[in-house]
Amino acid sequence: MEHQPFQLNLENDRVIRGDIRTPSTEGTHTTLILCHGFKGFKDWGFFPHVAETLANAGFAVVSFNFSLNGVGEDSTTFGELEKFAQNTFSHEQEDLRHVMEWIVGKENPLASKMDTKQMGIIGHSRGGASSLLFAFDEPRIQAVALWNSIAHPDYLPEPFKQALRENGRAYIPNARTKQQMPIDLTFFQDLEANKERFNIPDRLSHYHKPLLIVHGEQDTSVPMEAAQQLNSASDHATLHTIPGADHTFGAVHPFQEENPYLREALEKTLQFFRNNFR
Repeated sequence: MEHQPFQLNLENDRVIRGDIRTPSTEGTHTTLILCHGFKGFKDWGFFPHVAETLANAGFAVVSFNFSLNGVGEDSTTFGELEKFAQNTFSHEQEDLRHVMEWIVGKENPLASKMDTKQMGIIGHSRGGASSLLFAFDEPRIQAVALWNSIAHPDYLPEPFKQALRENGRAYIPNARTKQQMPIDLTFFQDLEANKERFNIPDRLSHYHKPLLIVHGEQDTSVPMEAAQQLNSASDHATLHTIPGADHTFGAVHPFQEENPYLREALEKTLQFFRNNFR
């Protein structure tokens, strides 16, 4: 396996930091983009293991940090909370567009090993919603896999939204780091300004490319109802539930080892992409 880090410097001090992993075998390989979720990052827990497993199975894998995810140059801590506060779904769509154009552009050092005519995307949690929204508008994405994905971008609880309206900023605790994570009112202003564009169930009913929905039955962060809503909205979806699995398929940070829940999610995802990319 070959591993190449990359960095994209955007306007307004936004930076996308990522990694490409490709198989060591010759030729070009189906390209998969891997998206983290809310309070996530590319080096959290299972993400490096997932990327390596997919690359060793024959795929070229691009993982990255959204530019406003709050994690800076050290790649492991939330040291940029002011940026975190400014993040929106529209910003994440912009980030994905920059990543896509970099993948297919001349600056990609591993471009010769990546088949950009066969591309898929994987998103975990909120990253699932961002992945779907990107796939709706990007014809080069031909298959989507969702891991414990939310079904609606407007997913935060009403008391939080009320505090946000009153104060312009509200905070969500990070149970792992004990930090208070700020979110600015612009997050909901972005949702209001893009109601039709961000209406995932409605847009999914008109989306006819292959979709895999993998969801842990014991996920308390994003309950099973989200997976059922996504599955009901699509006529091209396959829903696979994993009994006993939680929101991270039993994985923690720092990553320890693969467990049966994560292995099942990976196996189903590998099978899905192999079936759709011959």
